[in-house]
Amino acid sequence: MAPQSYAFRSLAAADFPLIRRWLAKPHVAQWWGDADEQYALVSGDFADPAMEQSIVEHDGRAFAYLQCYEPSAWPDHGFGALATGARGIDQFIGEEDMIARGHGSAFIRAFADGLLHGGVPQILTDPSPDNTRAIRAREKAGFRKDRPVKTPDGAALLMVRHP
Repeated sequence: MAPQSYAFRSLAAADFPLIRRWLAKPHVAQWWGDADEQYALVSGDFADPAMEQSIVEHDGRAFAYLQCYEPSAWPDHGFGALATGARGIDQFIGEEDMIARGHGSAFIRAFADGLLHGGVPQILTDPSPDNTRAIRAREKAGFRKDRPVKTPDGAALLMVRHP
């Protein structure tokens, strides 16, 4: 498979209808939960300096959402002690025809590589322990399974990537 090229552009207010549409799709709602509740959280974090939100594009086409945050801004994150400057990431592919084509692991790796090259000491992600597709994609992106954790959203598998 040839290397993939991805663009991560900052979420804009004009993207909110796209985010709402993606969150309502069954393959996203299965893991992210109620679309209205999640939309309120995403849009509510829009101006929060501890949360960077991006639309992921491939060949100029928007197909995924990614958020990168400072876990320390949410002290009840459930991850335990973290390295100073650690970042957490969450993401989903919104467009069904982009699933199961290697894009998930590829764009996660590209984004994580950029953070690590920029000096971030540790990146965390916390998929549901039942979401085998997400766990596999993160492993392909260089994350390793760390331990089960309890987060405000429920049980999760903490996965970590270091430089």
